[in-house]
Amino acid sequence: MSNFVGEGGFGPVYKGRVDDRVRPGLRQPQAVAVKLLDLEGSQGHKEWLAEVIFLGQLRHPHLVKLIGYCYQDEHRLLVYEFMARGSLEKHLFKKYTASLPWLTRLKIAIGAAKGLAFLHEATKPVIYRDFKTSNILLDSDYTAKLSDFGLAKDGPGEDETHVSTRVMGTQGYAAPEYIMTGHLTTKSDVYSFGVVLLELLTGRKAVDKNRPPREQSLVEWARPCLRDARRLERVMDRRLLHPTPTRAAHKAAGVAHQCLSVSPKSRPQMSAVVEALESLLALDDAAVEPFVYTAPPANR
Repeated sequence: MSNFVGEGGFGPVYKGRVDDRVRPGLRQPQAVAVKLLDLEGSQGHKEWLAEVIFLGQLRHPHLVKLIGYCYQDEHRLLVYEFMARGSLEKHLFKKYTASLPWLTRLKIAIGAAKGLAFLHEATKPVIYRDFKTSNILLDSDYTAKLSDFGLAKDGPGEDETHVSTRVMGTQGYAAPEYIMTGHLTTKSDVYSFGVVLLELLTGRKAVDKNRPPREQSLVEWARPCLRDARRLERVMDRRLLHPTPTRAAHKAAGVAHQCLSVSPKSRPQMSAVVEALESLLALDDAAVEPFVYTAPPANR
C-alpha cells in the first residue's frame, strides 16, 4: 500500500518502477503508474481495450505515454509514465495543497488544449469524451497531459456529422446537446474544455452540491458573468495571487464563454482555442511573477 497512488472508475493505481530487467537496454530505471482493472468497478475490458488501442497509436507531448499493458486470464493492467504532481483536480480542489498561480493555470490550460487539438486534428479524428480535471495529469514542471482514454471514440466519418452513442462521462462536463441526443462531435469536447477553463478561473468544481442551489452548477452560475468585467471579478478565484492578471483573465473568460456556447456550431475549434490562450502569455499583466516577501530574522 506504500505504492498506492489513488483510485478511479477503472480501478486502483500504484506507483512502480521499470528497469533493465523488465525492459532490456533501458539505461536508467523509469517511474511508472500501474492501473489495475477492478472487475467490479464501473469500467471493464471494453474501456481497457480502448486505452490500449488509442494510446498505443497516439503519441503527443500532451498525452500520457502508455508504456505497456498486461492481458492474462482475468487480469488487465495498464502501465503509464508516472506523472509526479498527480491530477489537476487535486491541485485545484484539495484543501491542503498550495493554490496554483495564474501563469501555472494558464500553462495547464494551454497544454490540455493542445492535447485535445491534436486528437481532433489527427488523420482519423478522436473524440476524447471525458475531459475533466481528474483526467488532466501534471508532471514535475506542471506540463499537462491527458489520461484515461477509456471513453474515447473515433470521430464521425466523411459523410457523417456526428457519432451516435450512449451518453457517458461525468456530470457537469458533458455538452447539453450530447446529453439530450447522444450525438457526439469534437465540439462536445470543446464544451468540456470550457468547463475546465471555468474551473481554473473560479477555483470551483463543475458541480458542487455543498453550495447554495443557484451556485451548484458552475456553468449556470458563472457563465452570465464571463463577458462583464465587474461581474467576472465576483466569480474569480480569490486565491489567485495579486495583482490579478486582469486583461489576461478577462480574455480567458471570453474564450471560456465561446467554448460554453449552447450552439455547437458557435464553439471554436481547439486549434483556435490554443492560439487564443497562447496570446495571453504575451500580455504584460500575465507575465507578472508572484512577489514573495521574506521577513528579516528577529534581533537576538
